[in-house]
Amino acid sequence: MSARPAIIAGRANPKLAASVAAAAGVELTACDIRQFSDGEIGVEISDNVRGADVFVIQSTSYPGNDHLMELLIVMDALRRASATRITAVLPYFGYARQDRKTRPRVSITAKLVSDLIVCAGAHRVLTMDLHAGQVMGFFNIPVDNLYARPVLLNYVKKTLHGERICIVSPDAGGVPRARAYAKRLDAGLAIIDKRRNAPNEIEAMNVVGDVRGYTAIIVDDIVDTGGTLVYAAEALREAGAERVFACCSHAVLSGDAKKKIPAGKIEKLIVSDSIYHADEPELRDWLVTLSVAPLIGEAIRRIHQNDSVSVLFGDD
Repeated sequence: MSARPAIIAGRANPKLAASVAAAAGVELTACDIRQFSDGEIGVEISDNVRGADVFVIQSTSYPGNDHLMELLIVMDALRRASATRITAVLPYFGYARQDRKTRPRVSITAKLVSDLIVCAGAHRVLTMDLHAGQVMGFFNIPVDNLYARPVLLNYVKKTLHGERICIVSPDAGGVPRARAYAKRLDAGLAIIDKRRNAPNEIEAMNVVGDVRGYTAIIVDDIVDTGGTLVYAAEALREAGAERVFACCSHAVLSGDAKKKIPAGKIEKLIVSDSIYHADEPELRDWLVTLSVAPLIGEAIRRIHQNDSVSVLFGDD
């Protein structure tokens, strides 16, 4: 195995991949990824990777199916090029929300995608803020699940220093995540009781806990259509919160989220750069994007050198 890791950037988030390579102290390995007129994807690894320890950085964000297929083809090309070890680096793991049967006759798609990644040639997976921890068990290979929390917390501590803060979980399932933030900020904790009619359709929200006079920070792993955040912010303001912020690891921002969120009662949405969004002027007033490249770069360095990665996980 080579003395330095090889890092390949998928097309989902080339800016993050370049920053990760810089943080790991290596240059990106050349890889030609192209899409034919019929939609098929072709991959050619331009550099010699025989015997190399290769890390493929690819968020399976929108368009998720194209980016997932691209990841699989890149890993297959690396396997056939005799790479010694292939690590799929998924800053954002799409399909992770489909992790169980919620209704009869539905697919557990997170398990299907996990099998595809292993079948394509991955020897291990490095990801960040999985929607549910059990997804790690869907893989029969080692999985390291990093947390963007330290990066987001540092920003909150600097920006909101001296304010009375209450951390808010948008649902019961997110309480452990919110509690971890509250512990590190020595802040209060509240919960939103959310009722849904259907996916992405919210019926009612009630605040459980005292937020009157506080700066409320909604903490979640994914912001998708933005509906949950907007309704939660309204409920918090009605309950007496003076200011409302939100911290989310993955900014999917699908549909009309980029119009809905700034029109709501959230001052700032603080996210990681696990999903690429162009530097659009209309986003700068309300979207704060923080880089997790140093975190992922350090994890890659540790994995390559067979050092412990657990120090990067953080305690819950």
